[in-house]
Amino acid sequence: MNTTAPVDIYNTHFGFRERPFTLVPDPDFMFWSRSHRLAYTMLEYGILTRSPITVVTGEIGAGKTTLLQHLLKTLSDDVVVGLISNAQGDRGELLQWVLHSVGEDFDPKASYVQLFHQLQNFLLEAYSNGKRVILIIDEAQNLNVQTLEELRMLTNINTNKDELVQLVLVGQPELRALISRPELKQFVQRVGSSFHLSAMNRENVGAYIAHRLQVAGGTGEEFGRDAIDRIFAITNGIPRLVNQICDLSLVYAFSADEHMVSLETVESVLADGVFFGAANLDGGKVDEI
Repeated sequence: MNTTAPVDIYNTHFGFRERPFTLVPDPDFMFWSRSHRLAYTMLEYGILTRSPITVVTGEIGAGKTTLLQHLLKTLSDDVVVGLISNAQGDRGELLQWVLHSVGEDFDPKASYVQLFHQLQNFLLEAYSNGKRVILIIDEAQNLNVQTLEELRMLTNINTNKDELVQLVLVGQPELRALISRPELKQFVQRVGSSFHLSAMNRENVGAYIAHRLQVAGGTGEEFGRDAIDRIFAITNGIPRLVNQICDLSLVYAFSADEHMVSLETVESVLADGVFFGAANLDGGKVDEI
């Protein structure tokens, strides 16, 4: 019995160097649809213009984290990045998240005033050393009105000439609804750059699949047109769901000793109930351009 790992078997079968459709964000596989390019441009614009707050939203699996990973690879050495994921809690806990993200040790029993003073000193020291600090908050839809307002207050720390910290908030569409609340009027006024990352259209899904296949070492033609039509229809063009169904389809094609994923291959995956992604779609907007 052949005990080679299945992923190795199907890579060899199709001539791939690596799996084309993993769920782990990988900047090396970055596909620049119009929507992704605009989202990244707005991220860059916010960074370069020192916008106090930049906001990027998108559906689950739309590629926001991959954009962030690409951004982190391009930042210069004079930038100190604090990356915060799934921050929750009151304002004191938020300051702990912030200090931890920039590598600052702190006393967990310290008061809010002490923590704020420590962060202020860190920002002033970074500024005096010719560095600027960017705090990136991923999954920011999990924050509440109080913590968002506290983040806004951080942008008030300045030298009377330059702001000492920039905020980049990335999250699901609920984040846009949250920051549009009347209580956050001052927060919105500090947002200098924002973008909503939409799903891909049919043309982009086909180009996306071909791109990832080619990056992995394939020809880019391992999926038939009818198969791609079906994949677009059941995923609404959301990259993470496209990755899931494509990966499963490659497994099925390999098991049938076929070198192309056909419509029948995709239908077999769906009929066997191994693809759960379609059940969680909520009709996200598709980028028609």
